[in-house]
Amino acid sequence: MLDDLGADVPAGPRRRVVSLVPSLTEALAPTGLLVGATDWCTHPGDLEARGVRRVRGTKNPDLAAVRALEPDLVVANKEENRELDVRRLRDAGVAVWVTDIETVPQAVDAMARLFGEALGLDEPDWLGEARTLWCGETPPADRRVVVPVWRDPWMVVGPRTFTSDLLRRLGAANAVADGPDRYPTLDLAAVDDLGADAVLLPDEPYLFTAEDGPEAFTRTPTELVSGRLLTWYGPSLVEAHRSLDR
Repeated sequence: MLDDLGADVPAGPRRRVVSLVPSLTEALAPTGLLVGATDWCTHPGDLEARGVRRVRGTKNPDLAAVRALEPDLVVANKEENRELDVRRLRDAGVAVWVTDIETVPQAVDAMARLFGEALGLDEPDWLGEARTLWCGETPPADRRVVVPVWRDPWMVVGPRTFTSDLLRRLGAANAVADGPDRYPTLDLAAVDDLGADAVLLPDEPYLFTAEDGPEAFTRTPTELVSGRLLTWYGPSLVEAHRSLDR
């Protein structure tokens, strides 16, 4: 059995799963298989009540804590988790399934493989709805936007990213759609001079607020948006289409 990166993952029953990715945690929580998740896994909000233990962050997971949970499978993501941590878990005999997601259809396909191949579960209803909502014909772009994900220094969403593809499928073109870096660092003036119709300021990974972010831009209108709806690729995809397609 091969994960999204083509790595061999041992087959076997999956009764205990640790997730190192917030999107995957939200998707897998209803299965009852989750026993561990990161500190950044905020949805659903009752993980502790479900008996899920925290294993620190996505970039610095407590690998000893992960192993102590005796998982049948750890789920990770190429972008969000370090290859070093994946390798160390595998070297310790832990099965790890790594997803690779840069577009919305890729996310839907990765989730389908995770449920069907890695876990042997039926596809959840939300996944079929997300496929219908997101994987059709891409509409023409009627505005250009830029999405900062950090400030001081200012870092923005660039090409070959899930968020850029999601916005494009909503009819919004990413003003930073070219270049070698997927999350380039730009001077504030350069961001403001892109000629975008709007700067979308999410509340994660950097917590932009009405008092922290909009005041920096003198030329481009700003909009505060949900970071989860822009960057997560689990059940939030259905909510994202309803909320952002306006």
